[in-house]
Amino acid sequence: MHRRTFVAAACLLPFAPAAHAALDHGHVALDALLRRHVAWNAAGTASTVAYRGFAADRAELRRVLDAYQAVTRAEYDAMTREQRFAFLANAYNAFAIELVLTRYPDLKSIKDLGSLIQSPWKKRFFRLLGEERHLDDLEHGMLRAPGAFDEPRVHFVVNCASIGCPALRPEALVAERLDAQLEDSTRRFLRDASRNRYDPRSRRLEVSKIFEWFREDWERGARGIRSREQFLGAYSDLLAIDPADRQRVRDAAAPLAFLDYDWGLNDRR
Repeated sequence: MHRRTFVAAACLLPFAPAAHAALDHGHVALDALLRRHVAWNAAGTASTVAYRGFAADRAELRRVLDAYQAVTRAEYDAMTREQRFAFLANAYNAFAIELVLTRYPDLKSIKDLGSLIQSPWKKRFFRLLGEERHLDDLEHGMLRAPGAFDEPRVHFVVNCASIGCPALRPEALVAERLDAQLEDSTRRFLRDASRNRYDPRSRRLEVSKIFEWFREDWERGARGIRSREQFLGAYSDLLAIDPADRQRVRDAAAPLAFLDYDWGLNDRR
């Protein structure tokens, strides 16, 4: 592990606000940072992050992280399903930004923060609900845990600081608009032809590796969806293809191929 990265990450462990206040479920402070430093591309299908701006506002980001780390298990258990989801997804995105900042600007990918024996997503550099955590705890152990939310659209709102990842929204997730935000992020990602498209020659859907890596999330029956193909078929209206091919996609009859994933940092330098 790079010594400077280890020291910077280790410094995050003692986050502990002096006074505890109830979590703001409007996530106003994080929302302000995201609106200031995240922007959609011209097509509205991807976003870039001004990590330099986040670095300048790092004290403000730390206050957001402090507030998240102060939430107790009892407070979390008392939240609604939508509040819990928004809390965890916002925390993931905020801590991912903080992780990048531990070595920014001297990295080209979040994977540069890992090593041969530890991925960056396995670094325990913060506390949540009273336990030391890493990013994989939030995504795979909590958001994706069977029976917790069973929401495959989670993949379109948690951002791994990479170009290939679905966009980081320039706003915080909030319980009151959660379903609309999930659906909007899903549609934005799926209409990005650089990451999801139909090849009329091979008659295949060429899609992000997210659909390969997390196949089981689309097979749990959430919202009546039983497969990746069925899920993608429900969004066939986003494809600029002829009606016969669109019907094949809608009927879940188009085989899938998986595109290379771009791990480059989603930085707006």
